Amino acid sequence: MTTVLVTGVGSVIGYGIIRSLRLRAVPCRIIGADIYPDAVGQAWTDAFEQAPYTRDPGYDAWLARVVAKHRVDVLMPGIEPDVFHANASREFLAGLGVRCVLNRSELIELSKDKWLQYQALGPVGEDVRIPTALACDSAAFIARHGLPCLLKERCGSASKGLIRLTRPEDLAALGPAETDETHIIQPIVGADDAEYTVGVFGDGCGKARASIAMRRTLSRAGATEKAHIVRDASLDAVIDRLCAALRPLGPTNFQFRLADGQWKLLEVNARISASTSLRAAFGYNEASMALDHVLTGVLPEQPAVRDGFAVRYVADHVVYDRHHF
Repeated sequence: MTTVLVTGVGSVIGYGIIRSLRLRAVPCRIIGADIYPDAVGQAWTDAFEQAPYTRDPGYDAWLARVVAKHRVDVLMPGIEPDVFHANASREFLAGLGVRCVLNRSELIELSKDKWLQYQALGPVGEDVRIPTALACDSAAFIARHGLPCLLKERCGSASKGLIRLTRPEDLAALGPAETDETHIIQPIVGADDAEYTVGVFGDGCGKARASIAMRRTLSRAGATEKAHIVRDASLDAVIDRLCAALRPLGPTNFQFRLADGQWKLLEVNARISASTSLRAAFGYNEASMALDHVLTGVLPEQPAVRDGFAVRYVADHVVYDRHHF
């Protein structure tokens, strides 16, 4: 039986991967890892290991011990820092005899930085790109595009660190940390209820082998809270253009706003999405497809995606008679 190490199992991505893998027709053994000893995802794993941070000097030694102890076949990073570390450690992982669910290295690096993403999307077309500038040019940008605007961290995620500028004095009130080259500025396009997340399984050569699109509402934490399946030929056409330009390999997430009939790309995430468990519930199991791909080299076919609507809610996992997992 294949043994899969899933990291970040206390996160919605990590335990979403676990739940998706449990839906496979061919079962696998799942080892969970997280920096927190009480990470809830371990409730659905076959074994659990507490991990150090990837920035810890002892992380690689820890990973080697876990791989040897559990005879891990495949590493499936569940959170962005683990994806970035695994991408930088491909030779090390190969030396451990571990296959890893990873996108193209260049796209993973590009997905770290929204400014670099904006620049790379030039060939795709201005109808897809949201006008963007470095925050150090905010005054000129606002003079050109007007207000309201958003300041974003170039390397931020999950809608964290957003600053909404609605009045000229909002810009004047910012400190140097928010108006340097670590931030970008963009006009606010579309509406909160016109946001979309699209999951793609790329072939690495510019084609999407499978995809799923959902209109969504975000939670305060920045993950999808409500979603329903959408099918739109114009969105499919934009995805084809993006895949041709970026050549994603495996699970890739595109986020859009629909504004004045145009699909405006918010960002690209070269990894399994936080929406993965929702996608699996509708028939698009990207974790299972990714596992099959790294094991066999075979790319998936488009699965049958069911129509419907999903809502996430707070649930309880209770353990009796002890105070730990």
